[in-house]
Amino acid sequence: MGKWTIPSALILLCLLSLLSDQGRKLQANAKEGAVDPPKVEDNIGAVPHGLQTDSDVVKRESDSISSRSLRNNAEKFEFQAEVSRLMDIIINSLYSNKDIFLRELISNASDALDKIRFLSLTDKEVLGEGDTSKLEIQIKLDKEKKMLSLRDRGIGMTKEDLIKNLGTIAKSGTSAFVEKMQSTGDLNLIGQFGVGFYSVYLVADYVEVISKHNDDKQYVWESKADGAFAISEDTWNEPLGRGTEIRLHLRDEAQEYLEESKLKELVKKYSEFINFPIYIWASKEVDVEVPADEDESSDEESSDSTSSEEGEDEADKSEDEDTEKKKTVKETTYEWERLNDVKAIWLRSPKDVTNEEYVKFYHSLTKDFSDEKPMAWSHFTAEGDVEFKAVLFVPPKAPHNLYQSYYNSNKSNLKLYVRRVFISDEFDELLPKFLSFLMGLVDSDTLPLNVSREMLQAHSSLKTIKKKLVRKALDMIRRIADEDPDEFSGKDEKDVEKSGDEDEKKGQYTKFWNEYGKSIKLGIIEDATNRNRLAKLLRFESTKSDGKLTSLDQYISRMKSGQKDIFYITGISKEQLEKSPFLERLKKKNYEVIFFTDPVDEYLMQYLMDYEGKQFQNVSKDGLKIGKDSKSRELKDSFKELTKWWKGTLKTEDVDEVKISNRLDNTPCVVVTSKFGWSANMERLMQAQTLTDASKQAYMRGKRILEINPRHPIVKELRERVVKDPEDEGVKQTAQLIYQTALMESGFILSDPKDFASRIYSSVKSSLNISPDATIEEEDDVEETETEPETKAGKDGADAESSGLKDEL
Repeated sequence: MGKWTIPSALILLCLLSLLSDQGRKLQANAKEGAVDPPKVEDNIGAVPHGLQTDSDVVKRESDSISSRSLRNNAEKFEFQAEVSRLMDIIINSLYSNKDIFLRELISNASDALDKIRFLSLTDKEVLGEGDTSKLEIQIKLDKEKKMLSLRDRGIGMTKEDLIKNLGTIAKSGTSAFVEKMQSTGDLNLIGQFGVGFYSVYLVADYVEVISKHNDDKQYVWESKADGAFAISEDTWNEPLGRGTEIRLHLRDEAQEYLEESKLKELVKKYSEFINFPIYIWASKEVDVEVPADEDESSDEESSDSTSSEEGEDEADKSEDEDTEKKKTVKETTYEWERLNDVKAIWLRSPKDVTNEEYVKFYHSLTKDFSDEKPMAWSHFTAEGDVEFKAVLFVPPKAPHNLYQSYYNSNKSNLKLYVRRVFISDEFDELLPKFLSFLMGLVDSDTLPLNVSREMLQAHSSLKTIKKKLVRKALDMIRRIADEDPDEFSGKDEKDVEKSGDEDEKKGQYTKFWNEYGKSIKLGIIEDATNRNRLAKLLRFESTKSDGKLTSLDQYISRMKSGQKDIFYITGISKEQLEKSPFLERLKKKNYEVIFFTDPVDEYLMQYLMDYEGKQFQNVSKDGLKIGKDSKSRELKDSFKELTKWWKGTLKTEDVDEVKISNRLDNTPCVVVTSKFGWSANMERLMQAQTLTDASKQAYMRGKRILEINPRHPIVKELRERVVKDPEDEGVKQTAQLIYQTALMESGFILSDPKDFASRIYSSVKSSLNISPDATIEEEDDVEETETEPETKAGKDGADAESSGLKDEL
């Protein structure tokens, strides 16, 4: 036993020493810092690849947002020049109504939803499943990040679409809008030019567009509006499924758009009639029951116990109820709230729709948010073989490019719906081209849905719809005239009183005519079926209209007894036509003559041959009849020799006939054309055509007829000279000069202006008693010497001399 005691003690001491050293090391480590306990792996259970949200992604996103800089891994692009100009105007604009950005985004979202819904008619699978198939618009706010986002589940954009639509390729409307903006300063028209997206830079300094198209991956477009934008594949945001989400990082001065009430107000004002539901992620306070506090429960228990004494069973029951006592508190919750729940106007009865609603619907439909109301509208339902509902509007102003590509454009301002589904706005078969200025929509229950656009355009029902639309459109335009007090000249006062609010409707048809009069004229040329109805809508000035517009019906009511023809004249301007020699006798005899000064009027009168049994007569053409002249036969006989001689003298001028005139009073002669040939004004218009063929004009040019005034002293004196000596060269020269002067006064272009000028100068010489053989004084010949360039010293000296002169002065 003793042998083992000492070794055991030594072993025990060694163990104690080792334990104390280990303890000191643990204390030292504790002083330096605690060791982290083991953790579960951060990424365990996370969705791989694009849906993963790791710390690096979060950091990259936060850095990008905070610095408003484009992502480093994105593909960079430069904005097209016209787009940059547009964005500069918007960013630096002092335009006060910044609200328009939201309506433009909602309008674009609605267009995207229309496109995917149309594609789904023939392919149901394009809509997808679940939430992706819901065609709606969602608005969401993030006050902490100062971000407003708008999402739609429309057709979405591919990478190529993002580049094309939002940056590098300027749409045709971009240049037009920039010019309009610079001339008027009105940003409110931006949506009409197809560039409404860029209005976001009124309120945002950094914009992200996240988009997913069925045929491509999800991409992010981003820009700070600094002349560049970037596009990258989206591997960090939530998958959209399909559609587009626009995130606006608002400027400090645009924080009002982070208020729900403001956004609700804007949607109500501008987008109430959008055909897809618009939702906002709205906050809402609700009452929630929660358990009452312990202090409140104990107080209630003590008050209950002192108020009355009850049996032991009732006391136990009361204690159980008190333990379940609850209270109601306010709690903020969030849910999607629909903002546009108004039924489509065209589905309602016209009696139930107010004028204010029609005006708001017009602004929403046309993207024209100016203060002006449409001139008129027509809301009707057609029944029969083809059933449809329609709303037509006459805009207050004509589009800027209405007639620029009149025959080449297929664009229509009428939207076609089939059973509330938007189909297209490119059906040129719904309305004829001359009514393409009308805005509105047609919703048919008869047309088939699941066919291609080409097949639908060839559908027989469209012809019936077009016929009814034209009739209703012309009735609507006629109603503008019927309700205009300025159009009631000669009508009973009772009829005027029935026309409605005179102040508002006064001058409306004149305004309509100034904007769309050319379209009515084109309609007369193109639409033989409705030619007479359109002729009733014609307006013009005349010798008796006192500077106001008048109609054919009013002209006929003022016609003289026995007058069979409607007289008119064409030319460049009213002021020029009022002085025309063709009107002299007509004005003297108190006949009314219509002034046609629009170039299209020449074509118009080739189709409008008569109206209400009255023939049209151009007073600058042959065949004018003004009553009967008992001395006409005698005059013709007395001037027969002169007219025959004059025609022979003008044989080189291609004059078909010289005869006595019945239209002149103070002018010696005029040149008229044959009844079915071109007038002088038409010749001028045709010669001005860029691609005209001069060789073919000879077939259409009217035969020229010189009409002389037998009562004028020049003509009478010329007759006497011809009787004395028909071969007198001086008389022939005078006859030539008189003809050329008449040619020019009648509106023709001289084929040889130099010859005319020479004759004028010869006449001036004669009046000044200058000999025809007088020569022009020769100019002294002076040799031209080349001037040497100034030396630097000479130039400096000249400058110094000039400076000294200035000092003296």
